[in-house]
Amino acid sequence: MPIVTVRGLSRTYTRGEHKVHALREVDLDIEAGEFTALMGPSGSGKTTLLNLIGGLDAPTAGSVVVEGTDLAQLSAGARSDLRRERLGFVFQAYNLIPVLSAAENAEFVLALRGVPAAERRERAHAVLAQVGLKGLEDRRPGQLSGGQQQRVAVARALAGNPAVILADEPTANLDSTTGHDLIELMRELNTRDGATFIFATHDPKVLDAARRVIRLVDGEIDEDNRK
Repeated sequence: MPIVTVRGLSRTYTRGEHKVHALREVDLDIEAGEFTALMGPSGSGKTTLLNLIGGLDAPTAGSVVVEGTDLAQLSAGARSDLRRERLGFVFQAYNLIPVLSAAENAEFVLALRGVPAAERRERAHAVLAQVGLKGLEDRRPGQLSGGQQQRVAVARALAGNPAVILADEPTANLDSTTGHDLIELMRELNTRDGATFIFATHDPKVLDAARRVIRLVDGEIDEDNRK
């Protein structure tokens, strides 16, 4: 069974008197361990698709199934639980909590799960070391570079051992070298640990690294290429 199954997925927004069809009856399967990039021009639907897979938005029609669970059958609370327990998110803007240290940000999801303090601190330190931030655990986001902050965001996504990591333009705010290093880090995590990554991106470096590239145009899948 694919780790993510999308069938007939549509999302329509109303803006004033106009309707915007962000997605149109998309069918898609993502297997465990894939390193997949969603690409396309602005307005093509890639971020909408990522948000629907992550349960951050609800479809107008169709279904999203994650690890055999149909998100439409879950209450808002149950969807929140699934996001916390089974999904990891990496955002363009990092979304770190400025008053918390790198370690406290990395362990935040574990704290929401009620994991004991000693256990979550051990896990946070382990994943920060995994992403190359050993020795910086006590620094707050303002004391870190953009690349280091994005690595903390990756560590936070990994800390809970999610089934799928969803990354929305994770390299957009990084310089070329830092973005390349982050992509290599995520590829290593994918290869070594089998972590499943789905990106929404414009970045050619991400597209080159991806093992599968799905191109969306006007809310529909135009191409689906595996390397």
